[in-house]
Amino acid sequence: MTVGPTALDAKVLVLNKVYSAIRVVDAFKAFNLLIADKAEVISVEHGKFVNYDLHSWRDAAEFQRTFEHDDHEWVTTPSIVIAVPKIVRLLGYDRVPREQVKLNRRNIYARDANRCQYCGKHFSTKELTIDHVVPRVQGGMNTWDNLVCACVRCNARKGGRTPTQASMRLMRAPVKPKRNPAIAMRLGSPRYQSWKAFLDEAYWTVELE
Repeated sequence: MTVGPTALDAKVLVLNKVYSAIRVVDAFKAFNLLIADKAEVISVEHGKFVNYDLHSWRDAAEFQRTFEHDDHEWVTTPSIVIAVPKIVRLLGYDRVPREQVKLNRRNIYARDANRCQYCGKHFSTKELTIDHVVPRVQGGMNTWDNLVCACVRCNARKGGRTPTQASMRLMRAPVKPKRNPAIAMRLGSPRYQSWKAFLDEAYWTVELE
């Protein structure tokens, strides 16, 4: 299979049977749900929700490629070209969303917008590290208010010291986000505007997988 750049890594919002947002998965997982007939595509078209199974979604590809090509990520195989859905709905029951935002590397990068919290410069995730504001050797914990993004150079300069000890200043005090930061970032993209219909305040903390 050949795919467009990062097409199978594109993010897809998953709804449960009653249309509540429950998590975000990559396109590969979403297509597996569709192939197994465990989910259907939900498309927001002219302000209305339209439901597609995998076959009807594939049939819609010709129209989408002609009139909406830049609105979609595309997966290409020897036999089909199909758009990556932005939203899928499970046909069976699934749990309600968790209320807590996961403390993980991806969400820290998203909270800090891929910006080193010491020098203020933007970096790719491959060029960033996670720094303990109060180093572990001094009793620092793995908590939202003690973890920040740092570039390799700043992290090496700081070493096993606190910012004060290293004469370095944080851009801002790290805090626990009230809503999932990775989802908040994606809602800034026009491609993910259709998520907003399902992401009211109650669902900003949906789990990111």
